[in-house]
Amino acid sequence: MAIFFIVLAALLAAGFYISSIYVNAKAMAIDENALSSSFVNIEVYDNENKPIKEDNEINKQYVKIENLTDNTKNAFISIEDKNFYNHNGVNYKRMVKALINDIKARKLKEGASTITQQLVKNTQLTSDKTIERKIKEIALAQKLEKRYSKDEILEKYLNIIYFGNNCYGIEAASNYYFSKSAKDLSAGEAATLAAIIKSPAKYSPTKNAENCLKRRNLVLSEMYKDQHIKTDEYNLAASKPLSLKINEKPKNKLNSYSQSAIDEAVSILKIPAKTIALRGYKIYTYQDSKKQEALSSAIDIDNLNCNSAAIVIDNNNHAVQAYVGSSNYKILDAKRQPGSCIKPVLVYAPALNEDIIYPCTPLLDEKTTISDYSPKNIGDIYRGYVSAREALSKSINIPSVKVLSYVGIDKAKSYAEDMGFVFDEKDDSYSLALGGMTYGVNLLQLASSYSTFANNGKFASAKFVSFITDKNNKLIYINKPQEKQVLREDVSYLITDMLKTCVKSGTAKKLASLNKEIAAKTGTVGKPNSEQNLDAWNVSYTKAQTVCVWLGNLDNTPIPYAGGNQPTEIARNYFSQIEDNSHFTMPSSIVEKEIDATELYENHRIILAGSSTPERYTQKELFSRFNLPTDISNKFTNMEKQSFKGKVIGSNAEIEFDAKNYITYLFKSNGITLKEISGLNSKQKVILPLKSQKQTITIDYYITINPEVNASEEITFVKSKQASQSKDKWFI
Repeated sequence: MAIFFIVLAALLAAGFYISSIYVNAKAMAIDENALSSSFVNIEVYDNENKPIKEDNEINKQYVKIENLTDNTKNAFISIEDKNFYNHNGVNYKRMVKALINDIKARKLKEGASTITQQLVKNTQLTSDKTIERKIKEIALAQKLEKRYSKDEILEKYLNIIYFGNNCYGIEAASNYYFSKSAKDLSAGEAATLAAIIKSPAKYSPTKNAENCLKRRNLVLSEMYKDQHIKTDEYNLAASKPLSLKINEKPKNKLNSYSQSAIDEAVSILKIPAKTIALRGYKIYTYQDSKKQEALSSAIDIDNLNCNSAAIVIDNNNHAVQAYVGSSNYKILDAKRQPGSCIKPVLVYAPALNEDIIYPCTPLLDEKTTISDYSPKNIGDIYRGYVSAREALSKSINIPSVKVLSYVGIDKAKSYAEDMGFVFDEKDDSYSLALGGMTYGVNLLQLASSYSTFANNGKFASAKFVSFITDKNNKLIYINKPQEKQVLREDVSYLITDMLKTCVKSGTAKKLASLNKEIAAKTGTVGKPNSEQNLDAWNVSYTKAQTVCVWLGNLDNTPIPYAGGNQPTEIARNYFSQIEDNSHFTMPSSIVEKEIDATELYENHRIILAGSSTPERYTQKELFSRFNLPTDISNKFTNMEKQSFKGKVIGSNAEIEFDAKNYITYLFKSNGITLKEISGLNSKQKVILPLKSQKQTITIDYYITINPEVNASEEITFVKSKQASQSKDKWFI
């Protein structure tokens, strides 16, 4: 009985709560301006609070309902609200069904909203998925139905709904996707636009054409079921491809700095851009006008034969200071394969942080197969042992795949995810080491990940928006970067030092002429089974700023560029215009140690030089204090026995051995030195004449600078005759 009363009390409380929200919502004033304005402007400011002089107007294009065909109107009604002309703003039957599905899914999902409710949500409320917002939506939808006719509501809805790619309203969308007015849309084209609005990203005809095509055909199917189109018309429309005809005029507006800031503000505030404009919100950004001008000048969009984009990030506060892009689509919404630019983020930084490698670790560059994956180097060229530093700076593929195998795919991915990468579940092969992702990363994600290296291992995704105020200048949002320590400080410095080598002598050497301390990595993505390229990257950074440049085409048309060429030249052009005297400071956790160079090149081992190791046989390398070599060389105080192989050729003795450049070799017979070798570091063949029946060759060898460290080897040759042979045969 007690439980009954508890449940009853809870239900009564919930009912009172819902009723109070509903009553208050009924009393809310409807923002008529939001419903009727054909276009408005959003105010966007730079880091000096000066207006950014770019076109930020929303909804310039408006269409009257009487100018639209029945097919166009019915496409939206059939897929969004079949009973639009028969309800009072709310479809209770659909709401109950959606509620049951929400309970089964154990989460509140969007669904069952009528066209009237969607209009309310897009002009009067936020997009929060809460019960309170849903109740307000219902109350205002009913209020709207009493004030306007169905055709008026449908007209306002079609002129405010978002279609992706900065298209608000059906007229703007029709002009963008099909280069025609909405009054001229075919049934298939209208169905395509109706397909997009459920999720402009998921059903984008430019980015997810297959998803869009399936949903377009679903719209056509619903129109056919509702008897809005006949069988022949349905079959014809459903059999056609999407057939887009993108209007190229707004391509740079889509990728302007201010538009990117507006898009970020939409994501932050969870309201459409038009609502931001109507409410008079002001967006304050991190744009640095000098850097914006320098970047625009550096990339020279008009003389490139492809889409392009470049971004500048302040490493200290994770702020986007400049952005330039040129495409018919929003570049920051697109994910592209990163190519070799993934190597520092996914491979080498994790390996250093896990204490698996040093920058000087020798890696064998050879043809290899790992878990059925057989990577290749560019030009099918293999170099033998190379250091991790050289492998990264020259972007050699095989060592990267090997290092990824040492780290492990899952662990390596976890590091990259902590630096902003997002992987698909199918991203589970060693091709990841070379940038082989299912979808890839966008420009902002890649730039932000590299900013981690300059920022002592701390990551935060870079942002355009600094703060937002309302029309009365009241602060409603301020950006507070949430930094995460992804890498140790020493690891960030080591990666940076390796990427400085990439500038000095690697794939980014076009930056070497700059009088700046700069690190960089390039990446080139080739078209499968072709010698053509699809993407070309350069990511460069100083202590102060990170610059990421991308060249490619979002429709995957091949480009005539490679990462080490044009993108690197663009980065150089930018840095040459900007004063940047920042320097990377070596942390106390980094030490410089001398290693035994002879051991490195002979046995491919990292061993510290001993006190007796001559300076000329040492090599200075950087190490983390947390990961130092422990072995110390004693080869200059203890001579290891060497292998000498002898054989007879004619009347001569041939002796083969591996000469060391720090050892002197004396070949003697009867106390007389026949030959002396020193200073060589390669395989040697010594040929000596055999003068007697039985002859012994003595090899005395010693450390050149310390003759007391020595050893000796003897090989005896014996002369004999065989009855079947007329010539002497010599043997050991």
